[in-house]
Amino acid sequence: MKLKSYIASIPLILCFFNGLYAQAPEKVEPWTLRKCIDYAIANSITVKTTKLNSNAAQVNYEQSKLERLPNLTAGLSQTMTNGTSIDPITSKYEAQQIHAGNGSISSQWTLYGGNQVGNQIKQRRQLVAQNSLYEAEAQNNISLSVTEAYMMALYNHSGITIAKNNLTLSMQQMDQIQAKLNAGSLTAKDLADAQSQKASSQYNLIVAQNTFAQQVLTLKQLLELEPGVAFAIDTNTALPTTFQELPSKEDVYHAALANMPEIKAAQMQIDINNTALALSRVGYRPTLSMSGRLYTGYTNTRNMEFSQQLNSNFNQQLGLNLSIPIFDRGATWSKVGNAKINIKKAEITYTTAQKELYRKIETAWLNASSKQSEAQAAQVQNEAAQLAYSLTKQQFDLGLVSPTDLQITQNTLLSAQQHYVQAKFQYALYISLVQFYQGSLLNK
Repeated sequence: MKLKSYIASIPLILCFFNGLYAQAPEKVEPWTLRKCIDYAIANSITVKTTKLNSNAAQVNYEQSKLERLPNLTAGLSQTMTNGTSIDPITSKYEAQQIHAGNGSISSQWTLYGGNQVGNQIKQRRQLVAQNSLYEAEAQNNISLSVTEAYMMALYNHSGITIAKNNLTLSMQQMDQIQAKLNAGSLTAKDLADAQSQKASSQYNLIVAQNTFAQQVLTLKQLLELEPGVAFAIDTNTALPTTFQELPSKEDVYHAALANMPEIKAAQMQIDINNTALALSRVGYRPTLSMSGRLYTGYTNTRNMEFSQQLNSNFNQQLGLNLSIPIFDRGATWSKVGNAKINIKKAEITYTTAQKELYRKIETAWLNASSKQSEAQAAQVQNEAAQLAYSLTKQQFDLGLVSPTDLQITQNTLLSAQQHYVQAKFQYALYISLVQFYQGSLLNK
């Protein structure tokens, strides 16, 4: 009774899920993998953040170039004093209320500062280049994530096709068994087994559809699309139809060392820290600067017109200042020591990045090699299972084998098809990764 109730509920379940799919827009322009990658790069929060960091580094670099110029400041002041005090303009003691004001323009220019400005410009230029590499790394990471999610969606869609074909076979078998049951050549148990097989096929189709829908949703969320945006993938995306000879791991690795932005960024950090070392040594060197000042003012204690006072009190000042460091309580020594340590840390980070890159390449290469072998073996297995099913089907039509034998052969075919599709898609993913590390764009 439970089996019959379960079988009877299948059509209702199918109607429910078909209703869900019918609610989706009928005509949605499919997104290709290339479109998904481009959209993700343009809209990823991580990529946007790295882009802002690049912009900030560029702003700091442009500002550092202006450090070579003298500064210029202006000032105005107005004071009122009661009681005996010194007049800020005449510098005399006055026993009356004083109203005084002054204005000045001053400038300072560092003539020599141990090449501090030059090294700052160099370091910030290096930071601009490094942040551009971080931006490229973020774009690569989101591209890889989208590619993996997209390929998984394609694989799950192929599972729907397999499940539909399997359901069609199950329905055809049930119709044949029903006809033979009516003719008296098969029993009711054979029909019940066929109905059970059909129910299992229907269930597998529902699971395949739901798995595909979940993966498409995962991809849509990865793209950060709004909930109301219609989205569908291009299920006609071409996969490699032939297997190719893999390049050597060493060739892929050497190409990746020259192309991968994370390696260049780690190497750039060593250069940045070397520049920081040069900056830390500035504290050992003298500083020579020039200063200038224009000043004038007025006070109510002088019996002169306002304009006359401004002209009379106008003065100019020009000076040179030489600062020679003698003892700074080890501050410069500490900065130099820490800068040297940071260089060693950057070198370790660079080596670690190289090893991590080789690990990723070796993993992708081994997976591509193994999945290629698996796909080739699965292809042979799939063809053999297809042939075995065709022969068993012919024997079943002639009454030479039982329905159970046919169902076993059908299940074997279903398993072979699933293994072949899985290996084929995994091979396509890993061969794309190998090509990516060689410097090729994903789905170019």
